Amino acid sequence: MTSTKIERIGIMTGGGDCPGLNAVIRAVVLKSLKLGWKVFGIEDATEGLIDLDYRSPFGNRWLGPEHVDQILTKGGTILGTSNRSDPFRYVVEQDGKKVETDVSDRLVANYKKLELDALISVGGDGSMKIAQQLGELGLRVVGVPKTIDQDLGATDYTFGFNTAVQTATNAIDRLQDTAASHDRVMMLEVMGRNAGWIALFAAMAGGAHVCLIPEIPYRIGPIVEAIKGRRKSGAPFSIVVVAEGAKPHEGEQSLAGPQELGAMPKLFGAAFKLAAALEPHLKLDVRVTVLGHIQRGGSPTQFDRILGTRFGAAAVDAVAAGKFGHMVALRTPTIELVPIDEALANERRVDPVGQLVQTAKDVDICFGD
Repeated sequence: MTSTKIERIGIMTGGGDCPGLNAVIRAVVLKSLKLGWKVFGIEDATEGLIDLDYRSPFGNRWLGPEHVDQILTKGGTILGTSNRSDPFRYVVEQDGKKVETDVSDRLVANYKKLELDALISVGGDGSMKIAQQLGELGLRVVGVPKTIDQDLGATDYTFGFNTAVQTATNAIDRLQDTAASHDRVMMLEVMGRNAGWIALFAAMAGGAHVCLIPEIPYRIGPIVEAIKGRRKSGAPFSIVVVAEGAKPHEGEQSLAGPQELGAMPKLFGAAFKLAAALEPHLKLDVRVTVLGHIQRGGSPTQFDRILGTRFGAAAVDAVAAGKFGHMVALRTPTIELVPIDEALANERRVDPVGQLVQTAKDVDICFGD
């Protein structure tokens, strides 16, 4: 147990939103209240700690059962989130220009002003890195892994991924119908940043014919051959799943404009780039659908609701046990604790020669290699 009695904790959600965040918040609040703790909801990642007067329709507040009732099935996060609120590289305006500055001292001062005994940070690799740095400043932090991209190491699954794959699979199912009706090549661009998990899982579950992922740079030739081969065999349409981070062999990822200060590069246009390269080689109509943020919204699957609940309850247990600087992780079938630095050191990427990719190839999915 901790040497200091726990009475007040904070919880925040950072990075991109995803289904299952509210399940974590609900579990943290309900279990903490059973222990007699108060839970402070920090709005929009660290924004609510950088500025205690930070307000929106929700607003920073102490959370009770009335705030988490009926939120288990809802997507998004009732606390709000941000991927531009790194307190160590906080964007402010000086002399008419935007610059990055370190405001972590302000965050630490507000943490102490609220008399918080611990902080639960829910987020992906960027949020976990911030959590690690805050721990080095003396804050008592426990991490909860969250990302639809499934790229955070040390945990078998992150919540949000299962729902995103289901959403992408549903899209493929619908594209199959219209593609077959018009003899088209239908391309679906999905999220995932530098990891191809969503694309790979959705392609396998949806019966796609081509799957392009960041881990396997593609060549146009094999893709053209696969599509033409289907047509010769009597299947005049094809479904192509493209991860947003996919790139051609000896080429670059597709970005949506220059990188903004304080923000990650925006990956967009991988499917359009591929379509432009393919059309001269095919006598087929090629259409592109970008699924985008639809993958982040909507009610979470039962898997993500349960995993989020388990993570939230386990995070409270970690605080009670004084296991700060750790992140909860699914090590099937149990929830365990791993050091945050260990989780950050092991980015999860698709193995290009692994069993999953080989299985996909066994059922005639082309990766363009």
